[in-house]
Amino acid sequence: VQLQASGGGLVQAGGSLRLSCTASGRTSSIYALAWFRQAPGKERDFVTGINWSLGLTYYANSVKGRFTISRNNGENTVYVQMNNLSPEDTAMYYCAIQSAANAPFGSWGQGTQVTVSS
Repeated sequence: VQLQASGGGLVQAGGSLRLSCTASGRTSSIYALAWFRQAPGKERDFVTGINWSLGLTYYANSVKGRFTISRNNGENTVYVQMNNLSPEDTAMYYCAIQSAANAPFGSWGQGTQVTVSS
């Protein structure tokens, strides 16, 4: 599976962005897709994820109520609508997949930069 992330950019605090992650290849092997982010000098953290077939969603506490993950299985694309952004959301955002429950995440996309100015 190959992942292509897009949608990042520069936005002012309080603004919104929508990230996209499109999967290609053997998409039938996807169990779940998730977004992670990594700020300079910090570890990569889980942001949000979605079960590929059931649509169950998961969020980090820091983004609950502000970010919404959704999927368009027909287009093999997962979206993250990010609202009320703050400078603390500034990071490189990556998408990745699981091939099964409890499997490690892999097939990392190239990342898309989100920068929120104060």
